[in-house]
Amino acid sequence: MLPSCGYAAAGRQRSPRLAVSRVACPIYRISIDLHRESIEGERIPLLVISVLFVVTVEVVLVCVWRLVTMVRRGTVFSHAAFRYVDIVIGAIVAAALPVFALIVLVLRMLLAQAVARDIEAAQMQAELDEVI
Repeated sequence: MLPSCGYAAAGRQRSPRLAVSRVACPIYRISIDLHRESIEGERIPLLVISVLFVVTVEVVLVCVWRLVTMVRRGTVFSHAAFRYVDIVIGAIVAAALPVFALIVLVLRMLLAQAVARDIEAAQMQAELDEVI
C-alpha cells in the first residue's frame, strides 16, 4: 500500500481517484497555459475532453480497486463482479469518444492554419505580381 497514492491514510482505505485528480488536473492546466494563444478558440472543448478523460480514468481506477478488494475477499467469482467489469468496459468505450473528438479538433485546427497560410500566400503572390 502506498500512502502517497491515496490508498491508505490514517488507518482507513480511500479510493485512488484523489491521486489521479491531484496529478492530472495541474498537468492539464499547465499544458493549456503554455499554449494559450494557439488554442484560444478551442479552450472549452479541450477542457471538456480533459475533464471527461480524468473522470474516465477515475471510474476505471475505482472499479479495478473494487475488483481487487473482491479478489482479497474471495468473492470475485460472483455476479457482483460483472457490474464492475461492465463499468470498466463502458468507461473505455466512453474514453474513445473524447479521443476521437480530440483528433477531429486537432485536424480542424490544422485545416484552419492551412487555409490561413493559403490566403497569405495568395496575397504575397498578388503583391509579387504587382512588383513584377
